Amino acid sequence: MGRIRRLLQQERVQEVPADFRCPLCERKIPLAQRDAHHLIPKSKGGRHTECLHRICHRQIHALFTETELARQFNSVDALLAHPDMASFVAWVKTKPDDFMERTRKSQRIRSK
Repeated sequence: MGRIRRLLQQERVQEVPADFRCPLCERKIPLAQRDAHHLIPKSKGGRHTECLHRICHRQIHALFTETELARQFNSVDALLAHPDMASFVAWVKTKPDDFMERTRKSQRIRSK
């Protein structure tokens, strides 16, 4: 990502209130852990973003392809309805707000 685009994204993420909660895991998002997620990927014409925990954002992209995100999982409710995502959210809710761990692509995504 280019320097200017990165600065613009940081400005959008910093506009979110300090006590903002992740719509997926409902934990407060520390400034260093904020990521803007396109509910419909930009490559598929999406424009709207949601501010998420970085670990939640990475998990979304580890589980789903861009096409799946655009067609089926283009809302927070749809993401939470998927069993793998619901299991992840239940697990991460027990962690501190600033918790971060390496995310691995699912076997299903790696085999495509």
